[in-house]
Amino acid sequence: MKRYVPFIIIAVVFLGALGAGLALYRSARNPAQSPSPPTAAAPNMFESYSPHIRGGSNAPVTLEEYGDYQCPPCGALSPELRKVKAQYGQRLRFVFRQYPLTQAHPHALVAAHAAEAAGLQNRFWEMHDRLYENQSKWSAEVDPRPLFINYARDIGLDVDRFISDMNGPQVSARVTSDRMRGSSMGVTGTPTLFINGRMMRPEAMSPEGLRTGIDMMLGKPGK
Repeated sequence: MKRYVPFIIIAVVFLGALGAGLALYRSARNPAQSPSPPTAAAPNMFESYSPHIRGGSNAPVTLEEYGDYQCPPCGALSPELRKVKAQYGQRLRFVFRQYPLTQAHPHALVAAHAAEAAGLQNRFWEMHDRLYENQSKWSAEVDPRPLFINYARDIGLDVDRFISDMNGPQVSARVTSDRMRGSSMGVTGTPTLFINGRMMRPEAMSPEGLRTGIDMMLGKPGK
């Protein structure tokens, strides 16, 4: 057991630092904007499309993310969110919305288009996960689209349709709708998370912070 202690300590430090790292990264990317305080969601003025959802529609808790596929903290948070979703099962539904920060991340918009194009063939989550899992690889490319086409082929998409949709107006309109909705709710950086419509502070977006927030919504006593 003793020989595993250093690895356990490293894991704990990493997870605990994740929330702080998210806050620092967002602050650096948005120096003129202070983090928004917890706030209730705005009316669904821009709800033009059905959101991408993992989990049951009747789940008592909704965790909603505004994310950017080229944002490193979003990539680091993605596997943790999947673990949290698996832990809570049907008590939690997870919603993802596009918020590409195009000034900071030159490939973020085309990545969002790739995910939405896959969604038109009912493979949004497969492409979503593939983009985050391979973030460092495609982010380093001058043009990431050939890699996105390979991912589309790997997950069984009609590639010709995928290419057409990725450049089409329906995908572009959906990404724009998500961004407008996010901006109306006070989103200024990524990742931004809401639990049942309440914005989380960036420093609270650690795995433990997420579980604490979800447990509060479920009516469980805090640890």
